[in-house]
Amino acid sequence: MTDVHSKDTRSYNMSQIKGKDTKPELLVRKFLHKQGFRYRLHVKNLPGKPDIVLPKYKTVIFVNGCFWHGHEHCRYFVIPKTRTEWWLDKINKNVAKDKIVREEIAALGWNVINIWECQLKKTTIVGTFESLCSSLMQLNNR
Repeated sequence: MTDVHSKDTRSYNMSQIKGKDTKPELLVRKFLHKQGFRYRLHVKNLPGKPDIVLPKYKTVIFVNGCFWHGHEHCRYFVIPKTRTEWWLDKINKNVAKDKIVREEIAALGWNVINIWECQLKKTTIVGTFESLCSSLMQLNNR
């Protein structure tokens, strides 16, 4: 199956995909700040440069796109019908790298929280943020 877009259109579309400061990431940051949590962004000396780092709680938060990070059993993780093998290889490498990064961060004594893009949809965002606050409060009380 051939691509539905021209090579130039596809190249432009791919160039517009951001690696940081994504809409889901901004939603989480705005919520955390409004709740009084203070954080750092993309700390370079931690494995994987976590999206959000809460030093007080010794916790990092990764805000993952369901497609790019291979969120299993998620309606937003759909394998493209063109270049399927290439995409599966790319996504599987991302998943493997994510696992290694989480293990490395945990080995350094940090807590890791993953938030998926699908958890930030209108129907689930309130529960996601309640769960996030609850997790951070538990970590603070340790």
